[in-house]
Amino acid sequence: MSDQAGAEVSVDVSVLTFDEALLELQRTVATLEQGGLPLERSISLYERGVDLQERCGSLLSEAELRVQKLLERSSGTLEVADIRAGDPSEQD
Repeated sequence: MSDQAGAEVSVDVSVLTFDEALLELQRTVATLEQGGLPLERSISLYERGVDLQERCGSLLSEAELRVQKLLERSSGTLEVADIRAGDPSEQD
């Protein structure tokens, strides 16, 4: 297989969907783990990987906020809950 991670480096990270960014990040990590690349190529791929990881993190944060806004209380009113803290009914 050719070095697909290198072929995708020209794509702007900010336009990638979560799935696209995650797939490219996985390919980038696999390419780096194989080793045998020139130093500059390794550094370039590492930098791209950092950008991809940040994109994935940002998209996950946005999705989390959207889910928080959609949580509905039993009374029918919407409640913003911290979904990372567990069940809202368990909080003080």
